[in-house]
Amino acid sequence: MSTRAVLALADGTVFHGTGFGAPTTSVGEVCFNTSMTGYQEILTDPSYRAQIVTMTYPHIGNYGVNRMDVESWRPHASGLVIRELSPVVSNWRADQDLASYLRDNGIPGIQGVDTRALVRKLRVDGAMPGTLSTEGLSDEEAVARARAWGGMAGRDLVSEVTHPKSFAWDPDDTQSPAFALVQGSVPHPFPRDARHPLPAADIPIVAFDFGIKYNILRRLRQSGFRVQVVPAHTSAADALALKPAGIFLSNGPGDPAALSGIVREVRHLVDSGIPIFGICLGHQILGQALGGRTFKLKFGHRGGNQPVKDLESGRVEITSQNHGFAVDPASLPSDVAVNRINLNDQTVEGLRHRTKPVFCVQYHPEASPGPHDSSPLFGEFRDLILRRG
Repeated sequence: MSTRAVLALADGTVFHGTGFGAPTTSVGEVCFNTSMTGYQEILTDPSYRAQIVTMTYPHIGNYGVNRMDVESWRPHASGLVIRELSPVVSNWRADQDLASYLRDNGIPGIQGVDTRALVRKLRVDGAMPGTLSTEGLSDEEAVARARAWGGMAGRDLVSEVTHPKSFAWDPDDTQSPAFALVQGSVPHPFPRDARHPLPAADIPIVAFDFGIKYNILRRLRQSGFRVQVVPAHTSAADALALKPAGIFLSNGPGDPAALSGIVREVRHLVDSGIPIFGICLGHQILGQALGGRTFKLKFGHRGGNQPVKDLESGRVEITSQNHGFAVDPASLPSDVAVNRINLNDQTVEGLRHRTKPVFCVQYHPEASPGPHDSSPLFGEFRDLILRRG
């Protein structure tokens, strides 16, 4: 039996469709992602906390969901908006269909929406609060709930997604080996478990968990790092007491300007002289620690096709991104160089300190989902640490 569903925006715009997933009502910021695949990784990315995600690709769910490609311990998105839910799941790695996965995790979905019209509105008017209901909520009540939601600005969502305790990532090397596609005439007894070998974990680092994705941890381990993950509000002194060779600052949700305590501790880490690499929210936190400010983008960058130019080499990378805030280049001091820009809107995509071993990027080099153009950044972090000796 089909379920009536409604998506209502704070400006009074209402979209109707058919509900799937959990029979519930959710409120959050309505945004869009331009990736053609990767809905499972998107749903489980902690950076999507408090967001209702619209997929621009029209046909979603055809390869189902599997237990191996999740990016955290549970989904974090508040809702999913799509044009059409695939009635068939066809993939040899699938464990479950998308509708039942959302239902089991308490997340509502709506299909049958004119996602082109919705995305056009979000591009013109900006991402905005919305209500997604699959339990018969009236249009008027849905709009009222969207208008009552406070929005993203000023929200510290990191505290809601960070792990409460420190832990060593994958000490037995079972979760980090890269997936290997079995080829040739000799069959593998368990092809889902085929993996590439890992290098030695010879460089200890501390990774601050602001909402870290599992594939970031996998890629760090694949680059030879031994990773100790610490909660977001860990002090600089406690992090340095673990004797790391470097510090990694992860992605995460919410407004970076609301994280003044974390910024203060990262400033202490910068002053210590230890090599630091940050991505996404980690980039924005580091930008503030270096003296800059952040601002909210109109509709953000979310998808696997964002072009970024490396101003030092002239190389263009196609990148995976998921963020709604950016660093203001005019606010940065002279000892911080903007070394990467987004070719669509010229916003800051990378920073490098001119004298200290500190660099960061706004995008996701672990690319899950997305292209692998930026994978060398993990090696760059390793080389930076080795040069510091």
